[in-house]
Amino acid sequence: MSSVTFSEDDPHALGGLGGEGGHGSAAARVWPGPAPKRIVTGYGFWIFILSDIIMFSAFFATYAVLVGATAGGPTGRQIFDLRDVAIETGLLLASSFTCGMATIAADERNVIWFQLAMAVTGALGLGFLALEAKEFAGLVAQGAGPTRSAFLSAFFTLVGCHGLHVSAGILWLLTMMAQVFAKGFRADIQRRILCFALFWHALDIIWIAVFTIVYLLGSAA
Repeated sequence: MSSVTFSEDDPHALGGLGGEGGHGSAAARVWPGPAPKRIVTGYGFWIFILSDIIMFSAFFATYAVLVGATAGGPTGRQIFDLRDVAIETGLLLASSFTCGMATIAADERNVIWFQLAMAVTGALGLGFLALEAKEFAGLVAQGAGPTRSAFLSAFFTLVGCHGLHVSAGILWLLTMMAQVFAKGFRADIQRRILCFALFWHALDIIWIAVFTIVYLLGSAA
């Protein structure tokens, strides 16, 4: 395996490879090769999250175009219940904190705290989904379903897609709990926990955008 020599004067090895282009000083050090799998996996998963963000960006753009296309139906100000949405937001933000605690517990290889933090994260996520399902069911019962207008179609698509991601995250969470229980904190399981944490925190960021653009601005319009 080839290696690259780094030095304090040439930290990025711009002077060349090995000893021929290096400075040969005592401060030089050799980078052993490819980055660790944990870093490569995290970087690759960030690319996946970026693709997900691009998809949500398209949904946000569609919603922004269609927000006024109510076809004589209800507007956001008439149907949004900010109290329940605020509770949903609090649940999801709290779950982000407990997810971070689970990640720390995994790094410390503390099974009890990891399982406890993940269980709380899952419970908070289920509470979020329950309130969202209640909202959707209430809108459909009022005749404000996704087929009522283009505005409601865009709303149900954007918010429902985020809810599907949260549902997938909870299934992933349960899988991680089962794998740690059965196999412990193996290196590959640690990498999966890292990817799950990145995924869950990204969902929180997207929800903040949903809460602000859809609910807050929609209620004020």
